[in-house]
Amino acid sequence: MDTIQASSWENNLKEVLKSNECEPAHLRNNSHSVRILEDLQSLRKNEVLCDARFEADDGKIVIGHKNVLIAASPYFRAMFSNFDESNKDIISIRELNSTTLQLLVDYIYTGEIMVTQENVQVLLPASNVLQLDFVNRACVEFLQKQLDVLNCIDIKKLADLHNCTELMSSSEAYIKQNFLEVIKGDEYLSLSCEDLGNLISCNDLAVPFEEKVFHCVIKWVKHDLDQRKNVLPQLMEHVRLPLLRPDILDNVVEEPLLNNCPKCRDYVFEAMRFHLKKSVQQFTMPKTISCKPRQFGGSQKVILMFNQSDTFPKCYTEWYDPVKNLRENAPGINDCRRSAGLGIIRNKFVFSVGGKSKSVFMLDVSLKSPSWVQMVNMLVSRDWLGVGVLGDFIYAVGGRDGYRNTVDSVEVFDVNIQKWKMVSSMSIERSSVGVGVLNNHLYAVGGIYGRGYSSKSVEYYDPTLDTWAPVAEMSVCRQGAGVGVLDGLMYAIGGFDGLEILKSVEVYRPSDGVWSSVADMEIRRLRPGIVALNGLLYVMGGEYDKSMKDTIEIYNPNTNTWTMERLSRNGVRIYGGVVVDRPPNCIN
Repeated sequence: MDTIQASSWENNLKEVLKSNECEPAHLRNNSHSVRILEDLQSLRKNEVLCDARFEADDGKIVIGHKNVLIAASPYFRAMFSNFDESNKDIISIRELNSTTLQLLVDYIYTGEIMVTQENVQVLLPASNVLQLDFVNRACVEFLQKQLDVLNCIDIKKLADLHNCTELMSSSEAYIKQNFLEVIKGDEYLSLSCEDLGNLISCNDLAVPFEEKVFHCVIKWVKHDLDQRKNVLPQLMEHVRLPLLRPDILDNVVEEPLLNNCPKCRDYVFEAMRFHLKKSVQQFTMPKTISCKPRQFGGSQKVILMFNQSDTFPKCYTEWYDPVKNLRENAPGINDCRRSAGLGIIRNKFVFSVGGKSKSVFMLDVSLKSPSWVQMVNMLVSRDWLGVGVLGDFIYAVGGRDGYRNTVDSVEVFDVNIQKWKMVSSMSIERSSVGVGVLNNHLYAVGGIYGRGYSSKSVEYYDPTLDTWAPVAEMSVCRQGAGVGVLDGLMYAIGGFDGLEILKSVEVYRPSDGVWSSVADMEIRRLRPGIVALNGLLYVMGGEYDKSMKDTIEIYNPNTNTWTMERLSRNGVRIYGGVVVDRPPNCIN
């Protein structure tokens, strides 16, 4: 009778639950796995059901359960998959001592490990042997935090010995960043010739004065002269002697180790020839890596900004690192170049072209003490011109001549022979013209033509054919528009349409040959400076609102948004800029 009543009660409950439409409940006991591990560890300590016994290199025995070890470590999985190993009463693990093996087996059972200065050097390779990734990462992070100028060489060697790529990378980066401090000590003297050569060959070695590299090589060789003097040429190959100041190079020439080595003397002569050429020809292209300054210190690019001061007649220039938001004074030009065009070759030779004259000035930013030098004059006087660069050729496009007439002429400067020559003229005269370079073509965008009319037309120059051809017009007329190229697209920014100064922006896509609008800037700008850097467009200064003359707007094409930054330089108007390789000693 009780059984019948129970069955009836259970059936009634099922009906009630079904009528209430109860959802299934999926539950997780978060302490379950922890409790299981604790129980397994207890069984191991009491040697209950233990079926794995290991003999370490010191003869001591460490025990465990095969299933637990197999689940935690590919090393043990492979071991116990081998029939012969699996059936041994005691398995020898000679790579590890019992203390280290016990620590790692304890970790397998508890998920906890204590890394210390005393055990990290044995735990790192041991975790590699047992393939315990968590412990390996813990050791790497511990050593990364311990890096200093005294131990970075030894940590690099440890990483190299055990093929630990992450630790190797971080230790190498630390050594390069702190090179000057590292070579003050003697630890680097234990490096092999190959390792030292690899280090001093790095372009991002943080060494503002190349003589430091030279002295470190000489010190390393003299540390074991008989064994090392024969490898001196291999190391001197990576010392950039042409970067030394002439007075320091004179001292280098006196070094006996170099004088007794024909190959090393060749490196010295190369440096001397470079300085001689620089003395007679300011614009010198470096032909080898030994003539190129090292690049280090965060972002490898900075912006050279051109400003006009209300109180200072010179062109006021600054280095600007937008990543660090730092600025520093740069060499100024003696006269105001606001209506000149700007161009850059090979990220280091900056040209200021024209500006109410034929004059051209050049700044080599790679020099330790750069200064503006006058170059060969243009054939035509130009101001409010456009400038574009194709390879080693600088194009001066349109502008107004010495009689204030708007011109359609174009001339090109070949930096290799340092001569200007005329090329084909545009279809119409243009001043205040924007110029962009896209797919090895030169684009002339908008400008002023005729009797002061604003243009919406655009044409491009093909240097291989020496011809101009039209492309699609912009949606509005723009004179004094800023033009920038980013990710294969060309942007026309701001300008004047004949009635008002604009804050609108449009982009040209060469794939379909049409212009389309993107987000407007926050303020209207005429003749702003435009540069592209780190996937962003920087729009600098311009003419319109005096209260905004020291501002920069930054366009992110991924989000189609603008952000504003004010540089807060009282009495200074930004009117242009170029992106350059970070100069020596510049806001590092």
